[in-house]
Amino acid sequence: MAHAAPDRDAVLSALRRLLEWSEIARSPQLGRFLGYIVQRRLDGQEQAIKAYSIAVDVFGRPPNFDPQVDPIVRVQARRLRGLLEEYYTGPGIDDPVRISLPVGRYVPDFALTDIAPEIEAAGDEPQPGSETSRTRWRIGVWLLLGALAIVLVVALYLFLANNRDGNPPSGISALIDEPSITLVEFQNLAGDAVAGPHAAGLTVELVTDLEQFETIQVGYRTSGDEAAGPAVPAPNHFVFTGIVRLDADLVQYSGILTETRSNQVVWNQTLSIPAAQATAPDILDRVSRSFSLVLGSPRGPLHAPARELLAGLSGDDWEANLYMCRILFDRFRETGGMVEGSKASACFGRLPEASKQDPIALAARASLLVEIGDPAVAVPLAQADRLASAAASLTRALELSPTSSFVWEQQARLHEAQAFIVQARADYASAVQLNPANADAVAAFARLQALGGGLAEAKAMAQEVAEKSPEPPAWYFGVPTLAALRDRNFDQALEWAQLYARADRELGPILAIMAAQGAGDSAVVNRYLPEILDLPAFHAKGVLPRVRERVTDDSLVEAMRQSLTEAGVPWAALTRPF
Repeated sequence: MAHAAPDRDAVLSALRRLLEWSEIARSPQLGRFLGYIVQRRLDGQEQAIKAYSIAVDVFGRPPNFDPQVDPIVRVQARRLRGLLEEYYTGPGIDDPVRISLPVGRYVPDFALTDIAPEIEAAGDEPQPGSETSRTRWRIGVWLLLGALAIVLVVALYLFLANNRDGNPPSGISALIDEPSITLVEFQNLAGDAVAGPHAAGLTVELVTDLEQFETIQVGYRTSGDEAAGPAVPAPNHFVFTGIVRLDADLVQYSGILTETRSNQVVWNQTLSIPAAQATAPDILDRVSRSFSLVLGSPRGPLHAPARELLAGLSGDDWEANLYMCRILFDRFRETGGMVEGSKASACFGRLPEASKQDPIALAARASLLVEIGDPAVAVPLAQADRLASAAASLTRALELSPTSSFVWEQQARLHEAQAFIVQARADYASAVQLNPANADAVAAFARLQALGGGLAEAKAMAQEVAEKSPEPPAWYFGVPTLAALRDRNFDQALEWAQLYARADRELGPILAIMAAQGAGDSAVVNRYLPEILDLPAFHAKGVLPRVRERVTDDSLVEAMRQSLTEAGVPWAALTRPF
């Protein structure tokens, strides 16, 4: 139980112990963050501890920093709170002074605990109720708990051994839960070519990046620690190891992912960086993002077991959990298909009530409601009611998880559906800032930018996720199509446009016609023209009015108009409902 406030020297001693703790020492930014807010509180400057001052003074943001657009302080505060809790329930459990960071504010709290060091005379027996007595009692409790843990581990091992070669239990969700990955500190074999921290810090960057994915449990260990994973490997546990080495004038970052139960390598990748760039300030961020685009991807190796199992399931005679529903939602996001969307919606509908209120479930169900409606209801809601219900769910999701990239991405998609383009752009910016390896958010943001006239910036964003994320879905190729059209590379544009048309039934066929006209392929024009004239969204508003709801670049709208006019679309169909 906490009581009187500690004095300044005691707080500074507590701060020093925290900064020396390995988990904080590995992250200089978090250490500076903690030292900054503690020192200002001690100096009586609580009113000056704001998101803006922290971003500028600690994280090097420019003076025009906007905390509403850039959530760096919120993200790092969440990380710091987690580490403080971990410290005071682990190595710092007996610290006499505790530093905490309450949720929703950046001013730290200081408190004394009941643990008061006592020096006993040699040979004195501890008296009942003394600190030593209580300490021995606590040790006894921990020994008992340890014995129970051993019993549970043995029981789990026997259960897994008995079921390893047999049929899986009927409760499939017990086998398919979110995967866990242990990231092992990269070994630097490059000598003086790459400074030590550039190799050692890479794994810390990876931990930070992968922790932004809510579908992965992330752990860390140094290369000298042999405890790579649980004593009995879990069905979905992986270990990621890596080396940094010099090859001629290239520095190579090589990573290997191993599935612990089978001890099989399931994925590996080598990134080659020119040696002159290997000491650049952002090199760790770039390399970490490249690995994270695969490891965090819903189509990546960590989620392959769940996807394989779910692909073979039929009906609804299996127990749903939040992770499985999210995997089904990601499959819907890849295709936009009604079948995949209905499966995801049904899965979320079968969750326990508490899980339905999880921010991920709220956000995913909101997107499904906007894009496919609710397949479970006999009388579909009107579009306005669907949008209003989705907005309420997303508001609640953001209240519960304001630093979730996934939730911000779904909020952006809602605003796109409502034709609130400025808001959607800001939402996507938050999603990408929170998780730069969220490929869906990056690709969607790039598409929105390109349709608004920012093709140059959008091309670089879209190219990275299309090239580096595994099995990129068809809708990732909208921006590459626009870029190829701009460059008059019509053959390439036609290939990508036909791929993109599978995912975007409104703009995809129009881009395919534009590319086909440039390539002189009238057969493709004739194939896609009926699709445009048969689309309900175009019937309801006219082709160009609907296009203008999504495309805010006037020059692109004009190019589409000219192309469709040349293809033979009647003026009445272009301009009004038909």
